[in-house]
Amino acid sequence: MRRILTGITTTGIPHIGNYFGAIKPALQLSYEKNVCSYFFLADLHAIIKQTNPNEIKVSVNEVALAWLSSGLDPEESFFYRQSNIPEITELAWILSCVTAKGLINRSHAYKAAVQLNHDHTKDEDKGISMGLFSYPVLMAADILLYDATHVPVGDDQKQHLELCRDIAQKFNNDFEVDDFLKVPEPLIQKEFSRIMSLKDGSKKMSKSELSDLS
Repeated sequence: MRRILTGITTTGIPHIGNYFGAIKPALQLSYEKNVCSYFFLADLHAIIKQTNPNEIKVSVNEVALAWLSSGLDPEESFFYRQSNIPEITELAWILSCVTAKGLINRSHAYKAAVQLNHDHTKDEDKGISMGLFSYPVLMAADILLYDATHVPVGDDQKQHLELCRDIAQKFNNDFEVDDFLKVPEPLIQKEFSRIMSLKDGSKKMSKSELSDLS
């Protein structure tokens, strides 16, 4: 049986990009035979960008409604709020102790933040929290805790899963426990992986454009 897992970070009101890029393709997979599906509200990831608890609470409710109104059946799929599962953060700490800093240095989000600092200040780490830096480790814990076999991702999100795979393989090798942590496979949703801009068809639609369409 395949186990698929996906989540949406609760930092705002869901838009059409969330629907086409994550919700719809994930739900379509959940309807297939021999599939066990896990869908979650990533409110721990949200803290990296959003520190207002009320805004996160509103976003959690709105994203949950988006999933449910799109056809998610809690009787058929596991649907949960990330922060309600303490084992996720416990596993994230364990994984962080075996994950090489050099691996996380390659994270696109971290590299982009460093580059932005290079462009504006001499301090390359200004404003970069450990949450942002270790984001891939928490994401790996999200996936590995449930022995997910497949994770739906867009073309621009493949690196996240590649880092997760590297972390799982290193853990298994370090502790000589073959397949203790299941190494997940990506499910590339090519049809809906990117929504192109209406202004410039060669570029991915911006978050503001996506929100305007919702």
